Amino acid sequence: MCSLCGILGSNEHWTDAVARPGVFTRNTERVDRRRERAKRVRIASRILTEFGMTLSDWQGSSFLLSTRTGKTEMVEDLGHLWPLAEKISGRVCDPLSHALIERLEGGGDA
Repeated sequence: MCSLCGILGSNEHWTDAVARPGVFTRNTERVDRRRERAKRVRIASRILTEFGMTLSDWQGSSFLLSTRTGKTEMVEDLGHLWPLAEKISGRVCDPLSHALIERLEGGGDA
């Protein structure tokens, strides 16, 4: 999505399922949108454990990113997740690293 569309849109991040006229989503019911959000949090948290962090939902409006030592930051949306993860961990966090993907898929210990 271009920046202009993001600004002119609404408060929701473009990756969130929303129920607005003219916006496509298969999750028109609130419970379905919450379920999808919970699934995204589980997936992101699984990836973040490889970097010593976890992600949790905060009242359906933001996220909490935490390190193993207890350092916690509020994340507005998933678009801000990885830069903040790198900031609080002090290292590069590449969720698309080949070695990470192999570990997550159970194909190696690299």
